[in-house]
Amino acid sequence: MKFFKTTLATATCMLSFMTPAARAELPNILFCISDDQSYWHAGANGDQVVETPAFDRVAKEGVRFTHAFCDAPTCGPSRSAILTGQHIWRLEEAGNIHSTLPAHFATYPAMLEEKGYVTGFTGKGWSPGRLEAGGRTKNPAGADFQRRKLNPTKPGMSDRDYAHNFADFLEQQPDDAPFCFWLGTHEPHRGYQQGAGLAAGKDPAKVVVPQSLPDNSVVRSDILDYYTEVEHFDQMVERALGLLEQKGELENTIVVVTSDHGMPFPRAKASLYDTGTRVPLAIRWGKGISNPGRTADEFVNLSDLAPTFLAVAGLTPAAEMTGQSLLDILQNETSKKHPLRDHALIAMERHDGCRKGGKGYPCRAIRTSKFLFILNHEPSRWPSGDPDASVCARAIPYGEIDTSPTKTLMMNTKGDEQLRRLHALSFGLRPAEELYDLQADPWQIKNVASDPNYLAHANRLRARLIKRLAETNDPRQTGGLVLWDYYPYYGVRKNREWKVDPMPSKLGDR
Repeated sequence: MKFFKTTLATATCMLSFMTPAARAELPNILFCISDDQSYWHAGANGDQVVETPAFDRVAKEGVRFTHAFCDAPTCGPSRSAILTGQHIWRLEEAGNIHSTLPAHFATYPAMLEEKGYVTGFTGKGWSPGRLEAGGRTKNPAGADFQRRKLNPTKPGMSDRDYAHNFADFLEQQPDDAPFCFWLGTHEPHRGYQQGAGLAAGKDPAKVVVPQSLPDNSVVRSDILDYYTEVEHFDQMVERALGLLEQKGELENTIVVVTSDHGMPFPRAKASLYDTGTRVPLAIRWGKGISNPGRTADEFVNLSDLAPTFLAVAGLTPAAEMTGQSLLDILQNETSKKHPLRDHALIAMERHDGCRKGGKGYPCRAIRTSKFLFILNHEPSRWPSGDPDASVCARAIPYGEIDTSPTKTLMMNTKGDEQLRRLHALSFGLRPAEELYDLQADPWQIKNVASDPNYLAHANRLRARLIKRLAETNDPRQTGGLVLWDYYPYYGVRKNREWKVDPMPSKLGDR
């Protein structure tokens, strides 16, 4: 609470220079983010099993985005991109998970604090990693509100009462001060209570199983367990909306509901395929959205949220921000669409320490309405982590993929040709380039990069991706320092003999 008092004092000082009318015009911001939820798994996005009334309400009363993508399918880098409004290749150590977010990168909560906003967060803010290593003394999401606990707790889930913690934050708000709050659940991150979905009466026959996964009772039950945690997140959002209504603040609050990246299943999280990168996104703003209840098909990255929040507060985004404000979409100014709204850029460096010496799996992608094109910079490396558990900081084989009933099933391929094929897709080596025709292959199973019929498309998309990466100063394209394989990794468990390779002298001397 010491930091909250400092933030409150700063906000009160800033607000003293603002007229009451100016304070009233500033919208509040409630940013709700789940941990590992793919686009399809919300009622408003078409799922017939999972129940998400809060997300559905925000979509019905605001704007639902059909082509929203994380900047990276890994927790820390995705959250760093959200906070800074920048692609991960611009963020030094923050391009890796279990790293840090250097203090010299501007974040939207800090900029809003300078405007007079009071900021706070509950649950999972920027994480995981060590902020002190980057020169920060607090979580960049805001002041920490974690005191309230659930009683009883739900097996397999965090005991944090996120909505009650948000209520505590609201209770300590100064009169007329605008706020920016980050409500970040740990759900639906693994692990799950096995069988929870079936116990809740959910019908496994209605589950839509991605074609990259085996379609059987084990996987369907695992997905149902995942759904119960998605619903837990949604219930917290629903309670938060109720709190805003009780205080009469809902109509003057921008409510954003999304996820940091896709579901924790093989060939999803920690991959550049849609199951890992396409996320739900709905935005409600009673006083600021024109023609609510519509969908927006423009392509957006989650790094677009930072400049959006700053724009609605009347602030100019930091010059280094690569994200583009969504204000034109919210205000339905279709004639002013940004020229780059027809694609998303996605990237990954080191997800977890699951290759000898701390090596990552560097890759970049461009996603359009018709194609997904991927550049794999180190195709000789195992994309899902080394099969040898001894070289993994997590001490599990293919450690980029969380342990689960689905993963266990897919690793036991003896005598099953289909499982061998799916195993190769999720765990096997990948070529330097991948191209997927989304109209013919929406689940991105068949790589057509080497098909002569797609040569022109591959050439065009490769050139466009490289151009965009160079324009945004990706050192892998500009010839700058490429250090992600050598940055410290802070996720090693105690008593584990595992370390990152030292930086080569030819890099360190440059």
